[in-house]
Amino acid sequence: MKRRPMPVAAALAATAALLLTACGSGDDKSSNNDKIAGADQGTETPKESAKPSAAPAEDNPDGVDVSLPKDMNLVFDWDKPKDKNEAAAMDDAANYLRAIYRGVAKRTTKDAAVTAYATGEGLHYAQVQINEWIKGGWTAHGTRRHYDATTRSAPNGKSVEVAFCADTGKFYGKEVKTGKVLKTQPSLKDFGYYKIIMVKFPTSKGLWQASKVFVETGAEKCQ
Repeated sequence: MKRRPMPVAAALAATAALLLTACGSGDDKSSNNDKIAGADQGTETPKESAKPSAAPAEDNPDGVDVSLPKDMNLVFDWDKPKDKNEAAAMDDAANYLRAIYRGVAKRTTKDAAVTAYATGEGLHYAQVQINEWIKGGWTAHGTRRHYDATTRSAPNGKSVEVAFCADTGKFYGKEVKTGKVLKTQPSLKDFGYYKIIMVKFPTSKGLWQASKVFVETGAEKCQ
């Protein structure tokens, strides 16, 4: 499909919308009694080895560097659940998002963090997001806040759904070549409701990978 050229701000807004909808639907009406989608999703071996780096220990969970540039701030304003597996899955859902924006900053879909914290459709989702930022010639700048998180486990104990709100109202695109920050007007589109299906990596004690991502765009409940 051919596309007409559009102003940079409009193109960035279109990309932001894609970031919310690539693997999700605004019609997601699952309840706590529903079977977790993707509960039987398998895992894939990370395609790159997780190599230690000089980043602080808190930026190297599971030995994987998920550190981000100083002007790219991902805030996770949520409380961990008491269940050990759900807490671990929640931590790695956060690491999955860090991995995506680390890929954006590094201009690659092949960073070790991406391949460590994602599998199947979750890996595809991450690659699509990163590639759209790369194609646009943008990196990210500002603060992206995540909050109101909940978790629920599948009966087999091998997958956990991590659901949460995200506010991107102060998270902007920045032109890689010029360093110009492309600020947008606040709107309902700044709020998204995410459900990430995390599956336990079979050969690791604590590593969980994102296997599926569902997103509701323009989520009023997150305002």
